[in-house]
Amino acid sequence: MDADFSIELGREDPVLDFPWKDSAGKLAYVDLKRHPELIARIEEAEKFPELKEFLRVMNSARSMVETAKCDAWATTELSAEEEVYDASHKFVSYVDVVFSNIDVRESSLRQSSLREPSLRESLPAHEQFARKLVELLRRVPETPSAAEVCVRRCYFGEGGGVRQGFYCTLYVSGYGNDSASARQNWAVALKLMGNAIMQLSASGVG
Repeated sequence: MDADFSIELGREDPVLDFPWKDSAGKLAYVDLKRHPELIARIEEAEKFPELKEFLRVMNSARSMVETAKCDAWATTELSAEEEVYDASHKFVSYVDVVFSNIDVRESSLRQSSLREPSLRESLPAHEQFARKLVELLRRVPETPSAAEVCVRRCYFGEGGGVRQGFYCTLYVSGYGNDSASARQNWAVALKLMGNAIMQLSASGVG
């Protein structure tokens, strides 16, 4: 799988408020880590079973991360760089994740060389996570798919205050000559992404 990561901390780069809600008040963060039964509230998860399963895995007790936002869509608009896939269709998703603040998970991760007060505030921890995740994804068998891990700035609202930290956006794309094959290749790539994150969760980022 083609995989890469980037650090995006510029003024014009995306940021995340965690927890979040839209300005209209119609959409808001759903805590699937502690309330997995609320997954039915995630419209995208109900529409795409493959994404629903990915969210379940990412928010499981064994996962070092928890999800904040997601979306998935099909398109026939491909960039010049994507011509290498010789495809006419693409299916793509993104999932925003933050390091879980569940005590047992953070305690195990602090056994690594990264001894920051909070993993959520540690840029080195996020960069190492992204780097190791990409390394794992590049080892999987070649598929018409791509993954990108973007480290971005996050503002965590806790106890009436706001802490500045980081989060990762996980992009997964599948390519094909029709919508069905593109979605199938995306589903395979999304499963591989999930497996890689669970492997990292078992070993930590150190």
